[in-house]
Amino acid sequence: MTGVAKQSAHDQQTHISKLSLTNFRNYATLSIDIDPGAVIFSGDNGAGKTNLLEAISLLTPGRGLRRAPYADVAREGGDGGFAIHARLDGPDGPVEIGTGIAGGDAAGEGGRRVRINGAAARSAEDMLEWLRVVWLTPAMDALFTGPAADRRRFLDRQVLAIDPGHGQRALDYEKAMRGRNRLLAEGSRDGAWFDAIETQMAETGVAIAAARAELVRLLAAMIDRLPSAGPFPQADIGLSGALESEVGTTAAVDVEERFRRALAEGRDRDRAAGRTLDGPHRSDLVVRHRPKAMPAELCSTGEQKALLVGMVLSHARLTGEMSGMTPILLLDEIAAHLDAGRRAALFSILEELNCQAFMTGTDAALFSSLKGRAQFLTVDHGTVGPTKDA
Repeated sequence: MTGVAKQSAHDQQTHISKLSLTNFRNYATLSIDIDPGAVIFSGDNGAGKTNLLEAISLLTPGRGLRRAPYADVAREGGDGGFAIHARLDGPDGPVEIGTGIAGGDAAGEGGRRVRINGAAARSAEDMLEWLRVVWLTPAMDALFTGPAADRRRFLDRQVLAIDPGHGQRALDYEKAMRGRNRLLAEGSRDGAWFDAIETQMAETGVAIAAARAELVRLLAAMIDRLPSAGPFPQADIGLSGALESEVGTTAAVDVEERFRRALAEGRDRDRAAGRTLDGPHRSDLVVRHRPKAMPAELCSTGEQKALLVGMVLSHARLTGEMSGMTPILLLDEIAAHLDAGRRAALFSILEELNCQAFMTGTDAALFSSLKGRAQFLTVDHGTVGPTKDA
């Protein structure tokens, strides 16, 4: 990951101009043309608004904003598969991206297929060459009070948006750690096999920690650009973890050796615990409300939401500056949880970012200030059409 930003993101908007779904959630078939800028999906609860955001979130590596098994994503009553197709318009011209699972493959979680401009992609990571997607959902409202695993996942998705190689490193580390845990569970004393696995864990684990630390450094600088007395307060962010505390001051090769040695020396302890107790899978993201000098988890629900929105918007700005393309934002039920002043500020920042932003809500009136500046679409249980009087 590099600190050199590409051409101004303001000149590099990437947006979805057409979205088509087949057997996805409650959509048998759907094809909609989409405008750049703000897009508002309104409709009753359960109509399928978040399903549309989930489909867009699957145009990036990973399991999407719900992290659902593919068998749950495929439409009930369909053939067990699903397909998502998007036409992108960006600085390099139009691009067609398709992804999905063939009928019969969903239960096996064998990995979804990706095609770009009609050709099979090498991996899902190839989609990151064409678009970056950032999201904020109601399930993330408990980010600061919930388990550390949720914050690590949030952090790693933020890293992935500016460092496409991060996902593979995380997969490699998890695979190696599962192998080590299996050896521990089996009571193995095969030192050579442990050494090989722990060497891989040290190499990938330190790379993960370094990428996270760099993201936090860059994001902290971007958060500093938020108005000190604005509607989305500045956050102080940091990392809690042995590796993360070392990577900024010690040569990577030395940190790797220390971690490898710690794993080797901790085999008996980990065997008794039944799992690996050292590594980046134990790290945490630490957030404080700067104006109140208070840990985020102790702030009110509204303050936590405002902090999180500020972090996500700062990350969107960072992604645009680092990758050279504005990210696509997915903001689920965002307006219902913000007062009028914060809604107005959010809409203003989104326009300044020059990004395509998909927002959902049961009441289109919450977005009334965007009339004439956004596309309003009504979602009605498997159909999507223009919102009346919008």
